[in-house]
Amino acid sequence: MESDPTPTDGGASAPRAAREQDLDWTESERGARFAFRRKQLGAAAGGRDIGCSLYEVPPGKRPWPTHYHEGNEEALFVLSGSGTLHTRDDAADIDLRPDTYVALPSGGEYVRQVENDGDGPLRYLALSTMNHPDVTVYPDSGKVGVFCGSAPGGDSNTRTLHDYFPRDAAVGYWEDEPTDDP
Repeated sequence: MESDPTPTDGGASAPRAAREQDLDWTESERGARFAFRRKQLGAAAGGRDIGCSLYEVPPGKRPWPTHYHEGNEEALFVLSGSGTLHTRDDAADIDLRPDTYVALPSGGEYVRQVENDGDGPLRYLALSTMNHPDVTVYPDSGKVGVFCGSAPGGDSNTRTLHDYFPRDAAVGYWEDEPTDDP
């Protein structure tokens, strides 16, 4: 059932549906290690507080660097293919197979990286809260990403800040502030 997205109650919209076959893929590739295709289902259906994307990762590739979020919870649901969800503790790595659901709460104990180590495409749904601001930590490279105005994966046109900083970059609270009267 498809509904009209026209507001009927002073600004709120009726529920909308997004059909995967109606959406175009966005593609990303970085070097020999990272590649994916993505369809933003949540945004297409008008979602605000929960994001949902369909990902397809080619064999031997990873969609994102190792990371965790301080402000957003994520979850994965595997549709087809196989892979591994790498964690900071190799003994805790999770085999990704069809019908596997993995909850990834916010915080440093939930470091993750998906890898397609199968022979065909790995297809999964990635769901997340869309809280902002969010800080995303990348432990392998020692950097953090700061997202304000919209969450990671959200509308980049509404972001007031989206930058990456070395994790050890720091300044004092009063540094460069005018503390004396002119």
